[in-house]
Amino acid sequence: MRRTAAGAAVAGLLLLLGTACGSRLPESDFENPGTPTPGESAAPIRVGVISSATSPVGASAFTGGRDGAKAFFDRLDARAGIDGRRVEVRTCDDGGSGVGNSACVHRLIDEDKVVALVATTSLDYAGAPQVSRAGVPDIGGQPIGAAYDTYPHLYGIYGSLAPREGTPGWNGELYGGTEVYRYFKRVHGARTAAVVSYNQSASAAYARLVTQGLRAEGYRVVAEQVDFALPDFRAAAADLKAQGAQLVFDALDTHGNAQLCQAMDAVGAHVLAKVTNVQNWTSTVPEDYKSAPRCRNALWATGSSRNYEDVGAPAVREFRDATAGLATHSQWQLEGWAAARWFTDAAKSCAPHITRACVDAFMNRGRPYTAGGLLIPVVYERLAEPPKTRRTCLSVARWRDGSGWVTQGDMNTNCFDVPQIPYRP
Repeated sequence: MRRTAAGAAVAGLLLLLGTACGSRLPESDFENPGTPTPGESAAPIRVGVISSATSPVGASAFTGGRDGAKAFFDRLDARAGIDGRRVEVRTCDDGGSGVGNSACVHRLIDEDKVVALVATTSLDYAGAPQVSRAGVPDIGGQPIGAAYDTYPHLYGIYGSLAPREGTPGWNGELYGGTEVYRYFKRVHGARTAAVVSYNQSASAAYARLVTQGLRAEGYRVVAEQVDFALPDFRAAAADLKAQGAQLVFDALDTHGNAQLCQAMDAVGAHVLAKVTNVQNWTSTVPEDYKSAPRCRNALWATGSSRNYEDVGAPAVREFRDATAGLATHSQWQLEGWAAARWFTDAAKSCAPHITRACVDAFMNRGRPYTAGGLLIPVVYERLAEPPKTRRTCLSVARWRDGSGWVTQGDMNTNCFDVPQIPYRP
C-alpha cells in the first residue's frame, strides 16, 4: 500500500463520472486462455491495455502507462518475445467514462480473451469488478481510484496491504503515509505549508486530506481556496507570500497549477518547493510553466519509481533507449514500462503454459518486486488490520532548467517511519 496522504488520489478531484456494469461469459470460458495447444506453441500471448486516452481532462493525460507498456512489449518482441512467443497488445480507449471502461473490459476479456491487463490507466475504473470476477490479473495499473485496494486479482503499480475482498481498504477506509511531508521537514527544515484548492467538493476534500497529513507532521498550514469558475490565483499567491509559506501543495488541475505558478512569480512569492505528484512528473514542464520561470524552478515531484532522467541506471537507460522516438517523456511512461516487465517476469515463470491462473499466482507470491530497480520494492499482502505506522521510502526530484528533473537522494534510502492516516475514498 504505497499511498501518501498527498498522493492518495492523483486524479481524485476529477472522479465525477458514473459507473456501469458489463456482461461476462461463464467462468469456464476463462480457465486456460493463452495456453498453447500442440502445434500452436508460437501463438501470440495476448494482453490488454486500457487507458482514458480521450477524456474530460485532455487527450494525453492518461496515455503514459499505455505508451510505456507498448514500448516494452515492442522491444521484447524484437528479442524473441516470451519463450519464443510474441506479445500481442490489444489497446482500448475507455473515453474517461465508466460505461466506456466497462465496454473495454468486456471486449478485452470476453472477446479478445487476453491473459492479463497491463498498465491500466483509467479515470473511472468501473469495470474493475468484472476483471476481478473473471480472475484476470490486472498488473501495474495506476491507482487513480480505490479499485486496487478493493478487489482481488488487481495489482496496482504501488502495491497494497488491504484485504481486497470487495470493500475499499479496511471497512471502507484507506490509509496513507506522511513521508512526503516528513521528507521536506527533515531534509529541508520546512515548517509552513500552503494548500491551494478549488471551491469544488472533490478538490476541497483532497485539500483536507493533504492538510490532515501536514498537521500530523507538525506543519502550520495556510489554506487557500479559489473559485472554480473564476479563480483569483493572484490573491491566493499574495496571501501565501504574506503567510510565509515555504511549501505549496495543491488540489488543482495542470492548467490551474500553471496559473498559480504564474501568479506566484508575479507577486514575488518565492518558496522552497512547489510540490507536485507523479502525474505531472513530465518533460513538458517548460511548456506547461513557460510564463513562470521562478516557480518552474521550484517544482519538486515525489513518487515511488526511479526518475526517468536517471540514465545512469541500466534499467532506466533501457527504457529511454526504447522510447527515444517519443515526443515527450514522463514518469507514468516509465511505470507503464515497469508494469509490462512485471507481467513478462510472471509469464516467463509460467512458460510454456501461460495462463491467467499461473500469472495471478506469481503476483500473489508476497515477495517484493522492483522491476529491475525501477520501483521501490512493491508488495501485495492482505492484512486483517491496517498498520498504524510504516517505514516508507520515496523518490524525489526537482526541476532545473537545462537539466530537467534532477534526482534528490536515493529512493531506497529516502525512508521514514511515518503514521498511516485513514481516509474515505
